[in-house]
Amino acid sequence: MAAVVAWGWVVLVGSGGAEVEAWVVGGPGAPDLSAVDALARSQLSARSLGGSIRLRDVCWELGELLDLVGLRREVGGEAEGGEEVGVEEGVKP
Repeated sequence: MAAVVAWGWVVLVGSGGAEVEAWVVGGPGAPDLSAVDALARSQLSARSLGGSIRLRDVCWELGELLDLVGLRREVGGEAEGGEEVGVEEGVKP
């Protein structure tokens, strides 16, 4: 049996913007697309109730998967080390 690995924290944010609850998200080994799917579904559920989820201290592998499918901004993911992910400024040629 593989050891459970923490991939980061999920924070439930209420409709008023306050953090309501937080929990560790993880699984056996590295995250895969089923983990990304579960996070996307959690975000949809939270939004249907007027809130949202945000990710903190996301491991590199989960961050890369979220980037690959274009969902890092949707779930408010942060880069490793707590660096916030935001809109990058464009560079003029």
